[in-house]
Amino acid sequence: MRRGIAATALVAALALAATACGGDTDSKDAAGDTKAGGELSGTVTWWDTSNEAEKASFQKIAEAFTAKHPKVTVKYVNVPYGDAQNKVKNAFNSGAEAPDVIRADVGWVADFASLGYLDEVPAETAKKIDAEFLPQAAASGRFEGKTFAVPHVIDTLGLFYNKKMLADAGVQPPTTLEELKTAATAIKAKSGKTGLYLRGDDSYWFLPFIYGEGGDLVDAKNKTVTVDNPAGVKAFKAARDLVTSGAAVTNATDGWTNMQTAFKSGEAAMMINGPWAVADTYAGEQFKDKANLGVAAVPAGSAKAGAPQGGHDLAVYAGSKNRAAAHAFVEYLTSQEVQVQSAKELSLLPTRTAAYEQPDVKSSEMVQFFKPAVDKAVERAWIPENGSLFEPLKVEYTKAVTGTSTPEEAAKAAGAEFRKILKGWN
Repeated sequence: MRRGIAATALVAALALAATACGGDTDSKDAAGDTKAGGELSGTVTWWDTSNEAEKASFQKIAEAFTAKHPKVTVKYVNVPYGDAQNKVKNAFNSGAEAPDVIRADVGWVADFASLGYLDEVPAETAKKIDAEFLPQAAASGRFEGKTFAVPHVIDTLGLFYNKKMLADAGVQPPTTLEELKTAATAIKAKSGKTGLYLRGDDSYWFLPFIYGEGGDLVDAKNKTVTVDNPAGVKAFKAARDLVTSGAAVTNATDGWTNMQTAFKSGEAAMMINGPWAVADTYAGEQFKDKANLGVAAVPAGSAKAGAPQGGHDLAVYAGSKNRAAAHAFVEYLTSQEVQVQSAKELSLLPTRTAAYEQPDVKSSEMVQFFKPAVDKAVERAWIPENGSLFEPLKVEYTKAVTGTSTPEEAAKAAGAEFRKILKGWN
């Protein structure tokens, strides 16, 4: 289904160059791309997967693109993250009302690219990604040696904590799971509140546990499933132990809302979350004074502290009828100017290396915490099946933390489902 990748890259690169030179001829080819020498025009539809606290800012940024390219209309569509992967694939597969640009979780890019849904990034842009972006962010946009997406934001998980609640209980931010249980006991004794709200309905929150035990979901190099090895079993046990010990409460559904509500209201002193949650957290009654929000590394398991590398990339649909403008829009959204704006307004981490030298990024306490955490984050296997693994893992993780299955049963079942997806893997 991939359409004229090399030709597309050339057309897009020439169109961008022409725009920079102030060309004003509105000329298009049969595919709808603005030809070299022509000004960008037409409509670009962007499906954005940002959350409720972020989307207004991103919509404003999208609309500002028209100030640079007055003949381009950006149609902004916010797609709830939980529905986005399947919705995007269905739209790309049918070609009906498919977006020109998508904001994709880093774990989706290889899948979309393997199916021929994504247009290759123009060659000059790919060179800039290699030279100007964080290497670990750039890696998520590549598939089989080609670049199909531009890194938009990068993130990882950290331990959010209510400074006042911890101080009142006489405890420091815990650095290990054992310290977490001790701190939770003190918090409960002092305030009657819960130490940690642990999200139990999303398997991304399982990753710090398996990394903390020295394991991983898969070994892509050797094509081996590892979620059910001894480290995987220990990870399920560690997550369940936080609940049975009383250190944490958890849930089987609507985890994001329950977790955020508990933390923002002071019903829970700590939660594990990422920089995308900062803007919403500041809206809580406990954090009217923003200085009351603390963030630390995710507590370590028996082997180490480990958190996953996450984030979002921007990609252009291979079937877009306005690819040149779509690529120009992606270049704008990932420009240093826009990344610095997002860091300032939303505490989101830039993917451009030089952005971290800008005053508005340097002055962001949350960005300055999360950047070292990102540098130490565990890079996931960028395989097409990456996103598909998380649904069966979610089922088993939820069962384990809520006690409807044992950790051993959860690990075994997850491994069996992984091998159905990863055909031929050990």
